[in-house]
Amino acid sequence: MWLIAGLGNPGKKYMYTWHNMGYLAVDLLAERNGFFLDKDKFNGMYGKGKIKGEDAIIIKPTTFMNNSGECIVPAAKFFKIDPDHIIVVYDDIDIAKGTIRVREKGSAGTHNGMRSCIQHLGTELFPRVRIGTGPVPEHFELINYVLTDVPKDERVMMNDAFVKACEAIEKMVEDGKKS
Repeated sequence: MWLIAGLGNPGKKYMYTWHNMGYLAVDLLAERNGFFLDKDKFNGMYGKGKIKGEDAIIIKPTTFMNNSGECIVPAAKFFKIDPDHIIVVYDDIDIAKGTIRVREKGSAGTHNGMRSCIQHLGTELFPRVRIGTGPVPEHFELINYVLTDVPKDERVMMNDAFVKACEAIEKMVEDGKKS
């Protein structure tokens, strides 16, 4: 079984912000694979189903970004999912807008949501799909930038990134590999 977690912040206020790329990507993943994220447990909204014939859970933590690990770890423990079958999807300002990177492991970098996941899991050894949102424009501080709405003229580019992220996740699950 796989656990795919999209990081973001709950509520309409944050729906289309740069920091919600993980949420938006797993919403598309759920739609593509017939999941309904309608179960409220583990400090998150989740749904169960199959991706490429494999059992999977898609979850969106409702803990707010900086406490994402408080959702992912209880869900993983409940469903008995090892870290190498937990895929975390999130925004990354160190990657150019609209691009994705898939990694088998790694540090949190500047991302507090990933820092929480690593802290709560007790390991950096879990796969992740990073969606580029950078660089931060010169006139913004990081915290202000990630909480601004994605401009409408950049949403098509970001939707294309979500498609790429979904394809990468589906391939990881199908291959049973972490990268």
